[in-house]
Amino acid sequence: MSDPRKQRWSILEVLDWTRGHFEKKGLTSPRLDAEVIIAHALGLKRVMLYAKHDQPLVPEELAKIRTLVARRANAEPIAHLVGSREFWSLDFEVTKDTLVPRPDTETLVEVALDVSRDRGVATIVDVGTGTGCVAITLATELKDAKVWALEISEPARAVANRNLERHAVSDRVTVLASDLLHALPHDVPPIDLLVANLPYIPSGDLPKLMADVRDHEPSLALDGGRDGLDLVRRLVDQAPERLAPGGALVLEAGYDQHLAIRGLLERAGFVDVATVKDPGDHERITWGRRP
Repeated sequence: MSDPRKQRWSILEVLDWTRGHFEKKGLTSPRLDAEVIIAHALGLKRVMLYAKHDQPLVPEELAKIRTLVARRANAEPIAHLVGSREFWSLDFEVTKDTLVPRPDTETLVEVALDVSRDRGVATIVDVGTGTGCVAITLATELKDAKVWALEISEPARAVANRNLERHAVSDRVTVLASDLLHALPHDVPPIDLLVANLPYIPSGDLPKLMADVRDHEPSLALDGGRDGLDLVRRLVDQAPERLAPGGALVLEAGYDQHLAIRGLLERAGFVDVATVKDPGDHERITWGRRP
């Protein structure tokens, strides 16, 4: 897009140039990234890029696209560039202060719903809510439940609250400042369903993460301590006191951490402990019930 001899660029020409540029930068999904960025810049749905492929772009449109392309080439996540990410077919605001919702976490929601089907679920707590995507999704699926979304980061709580408004669940989801369960009010009823996608990357592995994660997502949402399970251990210790009899604790973690988490749950007295694979065939979600 910098060729001075070229007077006008069409949508398709810019799309092809951007895809090639991203390929040279080694991005894993260059065509998809190019489509998403250009569609966002032009205010179009992705499919319309091809319906209007020969439409020429004005200088202001090209300038906006150039800015986004440069940011993506610097490994900034697509969700940060467009300001949102789809999760469970819902659209969530995303900022640099929150972890970008991932498809793997939809498995956390699926398991939470599965383990709730055999009992009435009145009280749900989501620990480390981030964007609020898990808490809000559960509220949309379990409409009779009251949900508490706990988050230690003030900027992340602001994002979660805006997402509550976006999805019109503010009457049933409450965002609270809390380090794990510490600040959950004592008058909250015993928890029927406790879910958490806590930081689980071992501290020593953070420098090895892909650049879009390592350099652009908050370390507070990634760093799980020496072996990645510091926060998981603390939550497993706290959970039995707040769970209702038969209440479930459902945890997302790394693909190689399920055996350690199963041991933590079993030693804490949980029963029916099990692990569920994500769509990538990784052991992703481990859960158990308080007797």
